[in-house]
Amino acid sequence: MVTRRRVLQTSAASLGYFLTAPAFSATRTLGANEKLRVAGIGVGGKGGSDIEQAGNLMEVVALCDIDEQRSGGAADKFKQAKRYFDYRKLMDEMGKQFDAVTVSTADHSHCPAAVLAMKAGKHVYCQKPLSHTIAESRLMRETAKKYGVCTQMGNQGSAHNGLRRAVELVQNGIIGAIKEAHVWTNRPWVYWKQAPDYTARPKSEPPVPQYIHWEEFIGPAPMRPYAVFDDNMKRGAYHPHDWRGWWDFGTGALGDMACHTANMVFRALKLDAPIGVFAVGGEINSETYPAWAHIQYLYAARGDLPPVTLHWYEGKKDGQRVLPPSELVSKLLKPNEKLSDSGSLLVGEKGVLFSPNDYGAQFRFTPDELGRGVQTTKPEKLPEGVSTDKEVDQYQKAEWVAAIKANKPEMAYSNFEYAARLTEAMLLGNIAVRFQGEKLEWDATKLQFANSKKATLLVSKQYRKGWDPRTVG
Repeated sequence: MVTRRRVLQTSAASLGYFLTAPAFSATRTLGANEKLRVAGIGVGGKGGSDIEQAGNLMEVVALCDIDEQRSGGAADKFKQAKRYFDYRKLMDEMGKQFDAVTVSTADHSHCPAAVLAMKAGKHVYCQKPLSHTIAESRLMRETAKKYGVCTQMGNQGSAHNGLRRAVELVQNGIIGAIKEAHVWTNRPWVYWKQAPDYTARPKSEPPVPQYIHWEEFIGPAPMRPYAVFDDNMKRGAYHPHDWRGWWDFGTGALGDMACHTANMVFRALKLDAPIGVFAVGGEINSETYPAWAHIQYLYAARGDLPPVTLHWYEGKKDGQRVLPPSELVSKLLKPNEKLSDSGSLLVGEKGVLFSPNDYGAQFRFTPDELGRGVQTTKPEKLPEGVSTDKEVDQYQKAEWVAAIKANKPEMAYSNFEYAARLTEAMLLGNIAVRFQGEKLEWDATKLQFANSKKATLLVSKQYRKGWDPRTVG
């Protein structure tokens, strides 16, 4: 049985020791006190904390990032690590010298980097969303299974005891049969630029700064010039942060947050691929994600569970945030309480579970009596994780390392077998917003829409030569 103690013991065993045998692949037998070796791909921003936390458990031997300035903190911390700007060169030169990689790049490079590593037998920790397209998620799941590697996606709320307990309670029927669920986010808001602020490429295209490796940032995407926003700050329009709002690089608010905020709902309702998806939203342009969206994922019955509709809300329409119906929300809020910036609702026949939390880890019930005397802080059947938001990120890395040590991919609660299914489902919404008002019928087995050839074209994408994850490696 996978337990919190086992995860922590396994991880602690890897601290304080250096790997003396060469690292080759997932099939290598590990000694009890051997320390794994890890390379970081994308080590600025969130990637900085990812590789630092991995470095608490493994020896960091290489760092790869397209930005020499933003990766400087990791380079200072792991001075012995060799630096790269192209993950393909990293794998070519050092592929036999480490066991695992963290992938924390822009979304469009997740799959090419992770698949290349998995083909070489490397265990992979990849940031959310798992991929840029639906087809990429499927490829990542199949590749992980084929090569027997241990994986984890960085939706760290998965490690929270509160989320795991919420899953148990819902599945135990505490609010009865559920026919609708609602999830909302405060993105993009003030976090990055997209429509309506930008609907076309900026005209300011200065030379690429010397510390940025632009060819490697573009990677699998269509080439475009480096650009900056036309404002006094002159900050990069795509790198280092606002790539999230551009079709070619990011996955918008949905990709940024659904793997967090819809995670508990997806698990609790035993969801996988919907049978259909429907969306309304802001005006569509060829460059950036729309200003707002309301997406409906339509699910058939699952065993003894009834059909359910999952609603997703993002952005602002006419200056007002797009949120669940006020008549529903008003029944849940206490006097003088405001709706949380992000959260989720599960509406059951007996009552409602309301989580004012990105992770679904803190929650309450309406009516109140449903929750009286109910233990809500830790799982009773699922493996125990940790109990605070501050702990979850590091614990996810520890759980991943424990899975590697035990050679049991299932020990990682957000392994690619699960995470790819979550990502596949959520990214359907980014296709639906381009076909507003149409109900798209999804055939997950064939990876196509039964009623739209045009929509099916967006399930996958074309890659620049040398960057296609299906053929490289």
